[in-house]
Amino acid sequence: MEAFEDALSATSTEWAPWYVIPAEQKWVTRAVVADILTTTISSLHLTFPDMTPQKRKALDEARAQLGQE
Repeated sequence: MEAFEDALSATSTEWAPWYVIPAEQKWVTRAVVADILTTTISSLHLTFPDMTPQKRKALDEARAQLGQE
């Protein structure tokens, strides 16, 4: 157990943390993982890129072409 704790302490960083997830009950495991994932993704403050009118037109044309295939 001490070696396990040492390994986690040595390799877990703020930007790439390790998580110890309980696995006795699947629903608890899934809930904990879902919470970690949603919290991490939310903290990234992701946004869609701004699209210029030219890029929007090219995207619309590509979408129309794919729709015809």
